[in-house]
Amino acid sequence: MIRGEAALAGGSRTKEMVLFGLFTALIAIGAFIKIPVPVCPFTLQLLFTTLAGLILGSRNGACSVGLYVLLGLAGVPVFTEGGGPSYIFQPTFGYLIGFIAGAWLTGWISERSGDFSFGKTLFANLAGLLVVYLFGMVYVYIINNFYLGTPIGIWPVVLYCFVLAVPGDICLCILAAMLASRLKRAIGK
Repeated sequence: MIRGEAALAGGSRTKEMVLFGLFTALIAIGAFIKIPVPVCPFTLQLLFTTLAGLILGSRNGACSVGLYVLLGLAGVPVFTEGGGPSYIFQPTFGYLIGFIAGAWLTGWISERSGDFSFGKTLFANLAGLLVVYLFGMVYVYIINNFYLGTPIGIWPVVLYCFVLAVPGDICLCILAAMLASRLKRAIGK
């Protein structure tokens, strides 16, 4: 019996590692499925980072997204505009940081709620979305005004990086809420 439990635990660990890598790859793929919007490109990364938090949990979801960011910073061209350490000077890098925090928060809220009802999952997704936007918009403002020397006001940042992008991202949050419980059942979590 103990041997069987150990094998099951090992299989579970293997499954977690596979899912971890899968979500890292899906986030990278999502970066290249994009809808061009001025200043802040709209991609499917949010869908996959949100699902990472929901499916893998707060810690593993954030770590999976963090691995994606580290791969990009190491030079693997997985970001929307390439990769490498200089990417931290891109105005949209704050969204990548926000994806890590957003995946953690989404996972944390869903872990605490204990159920995967559509409403609770959507709430977790929208909370994570707000964190992503907070990091992203603050970073766009700071990097443009204090590093790139291309001043941008707060209202243009809100317009281009929130108002124009949030409707699509809310749709992605709804889609993630619909997919989460089905995916959890399908993978046996």
